[in-house]
Amino acid sequence: MVIALGLVLAPQAALAIDPPWGQEQKLRDRMVLESTKVCADGKGHYTVLVPRTPEHDGAMYYGDGKMFTQVPALDYLSETEGGFFEPRFFNPKSNENFRGVDYRVVSFLKLSDDFKTCTLSCGEKSLPQQPVAAEQAKELLRKSSFQASPVKFQPYALLRDDKGTYYLVERGMGADNKSFRIFTGQRGQVKQQKMLNVVTDSQGEIFSTQGGDLRLVVDREEPSFWVVKSKRQKLRAVPVGENLPFIYNELGVYTGARLGTPCDDV
Repeated sequence: MVIALGLVLAPQAALAIDPPWGQEQKLRDRMVLESTKVCADGKGHYTVLVPRTPEHDGAMYYGDGKMFTQVPALDYLSETEGGFFEPRFFNPKSNENFRGVDYRVVSFLKLSDDFKTCTLSCGEKSLPQQPVAAEQAKELLRKSSFQASPVKFQPYALLRDDKGTYYLVERGMGADNKSFRIFTGQRGQVKQQKMLNVVTDSQGEIFSTQGGDLRLVVDREEPSFWVVKSKRQKLRAVPVGENLPFIYNELGVYTGARLGTPCDDV
C-alpha cells in the first residue's frame, strides 16, 4: 500500500514554536545546533536541515533568515540529506512505492559529504544552493523565530461526475482529524462549500448544507453521489494518491498558495 501524503493550508496563521536546540542550556541541545546545516539560494531564502541524532529526531525548516517555517519531512534525515513532501513537483523517475512512500512527490535537500556543496531538488528540477558557514549559520538561527507548518488538512477523497465537476474532501491532520472541508467545481475553478459532516463511520461520510438542499455522500463500497434537493448525481472515485500533482497544480484549491516548503519560491 502506497502512503499518499498530502497537505492543505490552514486558514489561520501558523503557531510559533521553539527550535530543536531551545535555549542551548543543555549539552545535547548545543550538539543539535552544532549538527544543523543551512543552505542558501542567494535570493534571501534558507533551508535548514537538522539531522536525526541520538539527541534529536531531526527536522527541516525554510525561511527568509528571520522567520523559519517547519517543513513536514520524511522520517529519514541524515547529515547530508533531507526529503520532504512536495506534490507540486513530480519526478516520474523516482520510486513510486519505496517502503510505502511514493517518492515521485518527494523533493530533497542534499549536501556533499564534505558539506561544501548543496542542492535543492524540486521534482525534476535541480537547483544549486550555497552552504552557509557553521558559525554564520548558528548566528543566523539564534536570531530567528520559528513557526509550525501552515498545513493542517490533507486531501481525503476526490470524486467527479460525468460533466467534469470535481468534489474534493479534505480532512484535518492530527488532533483536527474530525474536521472536513468540501470543494466543488470544474478543474481550476473549485470553490469551498459550507457543509457539515453529519455522518462518519466505517462505510464513509455524509456531508450536508445547513438546510439539507445539498449533500455529498462518500461511500467506501457503493458509488458515491451528489444530491441537489432530491436529485442524485452518481460520482466516480478518483484515487487521491495517484492524482496529487493534479490536485495541487490544476484543481484550483492551491493556486498561488505557499505550502511552507523550500520549493515555494522555485
